[in-house]
Amino acid sequence: MRFLTLAWSKAHNLKRCENFSLFLSSVMIKKLSVLIAFIVNIYLYGYAQAPKYSNEFLNVGVGARALGMSNSYITSANDVTAGYWNPAGLSGIGNQHQVALMHSEYFAGIAKYDYGAYATRLDSSSVVAATIIRFGVDDIPNTTELINANGNVDYSRITTFSAVDYAFILSYVKTLKIPGLQLGASAKIIRRKIGNFAGAWGFGLDAGALYSYKKWKFAAMARDVTSTFNAWTFNLSDETKAVFTATGNEIPENSVEITLPKLLVGGARKFEFPRNISLLTEFNIDATFDGERNVLIKSNVLSMDPHFGLEGSYMNLVFLRAGVGNYQSYTDAIGKKIKTFQPNIGIGVKIKSITIDYALTDIGDQSAALYSNIFSVKVDINKK
Repeated sequence: MRFLTLAWSKAHNLKRCENFSLFLSSVMIKKLSVLIAFIVNIYLYGYAQAPKYSNEFLNVGVGARALGMSNSYITSANDVTAGYWNPAGLSGIGNQHQVALMHSEYFAGIAKYDYGAYATRLDSSSVVAATIIRFGVDDIPNTTELINANGNVDYSRITTFSAVDYAFILSYVKTLKIPGLQLGASAKIIRRKIGNFAGAWGFGLDAGALYSYKKWKFAAMARDVTSTFNAWTFNLSDETKAVFTATGNEIPENSVEITLPKLLVGGARKFEFPRNISLLTEFNIDATFDGERNVLIKSNVLSMDPHFGLEGSYMNLVFLRAGVGNYQSYTDAIGKKIKTFQPNIGIGVKIKSITIDYALTDIGDQSAALYSNIFSVKVDINKK
């Protein structure tokens, strides 16, 4: 999917273009290179390379509370956001209805991540929730037709497009007759679209369990439990195909992208102290089976990524959060091995039926990109 760089390759062969050097040195091209590199590495990597990074936008996380705890949340999730984290936790909403919203921006505002969810209690033992996620980059310049028929650069031929990922998730939980045990499941529809050039539809299933024992809680979440399949189709014009051929690029073909299962396990305990102070602690491990990843524990078969989160509370009205995770290692320019990790922090406040949360977090490690300010809001409706 290198069609975004074709205009540059074509222009390189058209040396008769008198303003070519000016074109290469222009500030706009510098900006285009940043955007193109982002699209190639983030959006198209999934189906151009190994399937282990497919649908990675679904691993970013939702809700500033969870993000402030470094995504250590599958056990503590007990509200509408559990439709994403662990559907078994939806049984804890304690209200007739609950709504949550979040907006975040990454890579200096280039990529925008939006989340919305609604949950309602059907009866005393079951809850249903609907979730929508959008992760996209908008207004990307399309330079495939930058060179006109005479071999000259024509900026008026530049158009824009969006590269967008959508997820629609429907979740359900049922409290069983076994004391302390809840089971939940989610069905999700994936829609990925890159302008008019390419698009994909996908479908997958998640399953979650939550078990309470005395002061402890334990959880397991199987994402893409049956594997998620994205069917890609490409819609390239004859002119674009001709540019591909002229510049030695392959014409992409329709394909299927597979997201392999992932298992998340965790445990949590809440400690109560005098003067209405409490401390929630949670430890999670994300286990993948799709080949060696750059995580703390890795092998050719199993990779495990541990992360830990804390939430201090006063009267269940004011919250202070912190977490650590995303342990990685890399080799620097002089061959020295360096280990990194990602710390996150957050705060929250509850005012009657409205909860506002904030997190300072990143979707990479602390050295890869700038941290982002994340805000989310949750509203309880018809509180019992």
